[in-house]
Amino acid sequence: MDRYTHINDECKKIIEQSKQERINFLNKDVVIEYNKVKKIHQHLDSMLDRPKKPRVQNLLIVGESNIGKTSIIKSFEAKHNSYTLENEEGMSVVVRPVISALASEVAEVKHLYISILEEFWTPFNPADSLVKLRHQMFHLMQECNVQMLIIDEVHHFLRGTPKQQRNVMDALKNIGNKLMIPLVCVGLKEAELILTSDPQLASRFDIIKLPPWELNKDFRILLKSFEARLPLKQPSNLHEKEKATLLHLISQGNTGNLHRLLIECAIYAIENDLEQITLETINKFKWVKPTNSITPRELPL
Repeated sequence: MDRYTHINDECKKIIEQSKQERINFLNKDVVIEYNKVKKIHQHLDSMLDRPKKPRVQNLLIVGESNIGKTSIIKSFEAKHNSYTLENEEGMSVVVRPVISALASEVAEVKHLYISILEEFWTPFNPADSLVKLRHQMFHLMQECNVQMLIIDEVHHFLRGTPKQQRNVMDALKNIGNKLMIPLVCVGLKEAELILTSDPQLASRFDIIKLPPWELNKDFRILLKSFEARLPLKQPSNLHEKEKATLLHLISQGNTGNLHRLLIECAIYAIENDLEQITLETINKFKWVKPTNSITPRELPL
């Protein structure tokens, strides 16, 4: 009979290993594919499958810091890995269906092109002219048959002047128009302001908002998903009312903060031979509270 029905198969493989190996497992990157993630991935897949046309509908994904935006797009990109095929001349060609680039902290068109070029395995000179960088970027995207461009941290563009913001968004729009591919922009809630200055641009973007979790059935399902990948030998039943309420109160429904809180609790449970997360353990890590860009979390010593 299976002793560890509360954890997933990946956890079962390492559950009898040393404490340190299990702690190392906890610190690996993880994406919990809860219902919202699946729906967003399905929507992105539908955007990929649409036939090419001059006016493509794009997407803006917004939410507070640490809510899981980057994890969602990185896991989607991973599902559409690069691959090679032979062209008509028998030459190997690299295909990159999805490119995900990080918006630079400078709202300039040249820096946009550089951030995209950095995602290819081809050398380029950042000191080249804007025209040359633009040409190289378009050449590589066409050569690699890029079908979707994702720009993360797009709220960085707000740091520029209104003119710089318009220029960089026009450059993005031109990439979509020329290649006839969808654009996916990802950022904090204020990223919506980038679209409001241009009605034509706004009409080309749909928006998906990722709010914090409410204390409801969906949050408890999320807790079950998290518990399934915590390598603890005893069930913690995190979804039960008292624990779920406390976890929600501390994390304030923020996915990233919840994840960190559970990792801290699980490490403590492993190190102290508890093998489950108790209410006492959760209370012990109340300091793992949501932070903001101004006030960092203070670690207790």
